[in-house]
Amino acid sequence: MAEKSWSSRFTAVVAVVVVLAMGVCAADARATTVDVQPSVGTVVGVIADDTGAPLAAAMVTVASDRQSHEAPTDSNGRFSITNVPAGPFTVTVAAHGFAGRTLSGTVAAGDVANLGEIRLRVAVNATSVDVTPSVEEIAEQQIAEQEHQRVFGVVPNFYLSFTPDAAPLNPRQKFQLSWKMRTDPMQFGFVAVVAAVQQARDDYSGFGDGASGFAKRYAAAYAAGWTSTMMTRVVMPSVFRQDPRYFYKGTGSTRSRVVYALSRSVTRKGDNGRWQPNYSGILGSLAAGAISNFYYPEEDRRGVRLTLENTALGLAGGAVSHVMQEFLYARFTSRGQRQP
Repeated sequence: MAEKSWSSRFTAVVAVVVVLAMGVCAADARATTVDVQPSVGTVVGVIADDTGAPLAAAMVTVASDRQSHEAPTDSNGRFSITNVPAGPFTVTVAAHGFAGRTLSGTVAAGDVANLGEIRLRVAVNATSVDVTPSVEEIAEQQIAEQEHQRVFGVVPNFYLSFTPDAAPLNPRQKFQLSWKMRTDPMQFGFVAVVAAVQQARDDYSGFGDGASGFAKRYAAAYAAGWTSTMMTRVVMPSVFRQDPRYFYKGTGSTRSRVVYALSRSVTRKGDNGRWQPNYSGILGSLAAGAISNFYYPEEDRRGVRLTLENTALGLAGGAVSHVMQEFLYARFTSRGQRQP
């Protein structure tokens, strides 16, 4: 009887131990279950350009305080990054040819954070471009300066160049400079003085006297000046590709400057920058003299010999004028504002 009672007690003890063991195991199981609860999430989205077209192979980086993950987008621009620690994160997107973009978000444990469509703009690279003006533009700027040059601020001196390596003029620019010169108000006054002197000396008597005679002398003198300018500074220089301007030397000994100035009557700078015989000036003077004969009364028209003599005198006068330019006129010539 006693033996049976002890066996019952032993059985009860074993049952209690088993129950307690089962309770501990259940507690451990519950603790284990808590520990394996998911603490990470997933971040998904689509990368596209400004038009909404998907961007493949764009690199997406998701970073948190503890770690970062990155993955490229697929052919549809989609990405999916798993094992992102729960909590706040930062997404950085980079794609070739596009400006990068950074945004932030939060993912809950075991959840999926869908960022939707993320659009990237085309990268705008700062590019430095050096713009070099054309020869024609440089010449335009230079003659714009010359058209402001006046001796004592009054008498036009447009054909003087203070730039020794000035850009060559094209035919239009040669005509433009001549037009400015011949239509300047001072030219009209100068021609009026010439016509008055001719009438006082009774030159070209076939024009007559009085206001009518003065008007005819004025018209002939003005037309002769136009013809000379057109032939020696526009037509012939365009044909022979020579520059009609006088290039100021301004340096060296007095003798070298005198020789330089005198020689400019028989030499001219070509549009190629080289000094050449003054074909345009000499032939232009001959042509202008022949044409100008028709502006005067028949009895006063000059023959070929006189035309040649006047051409020679014109070259000599031009040489003297160049010396004056070099030592006098240039010194008192106001200059236009330099162009950029």
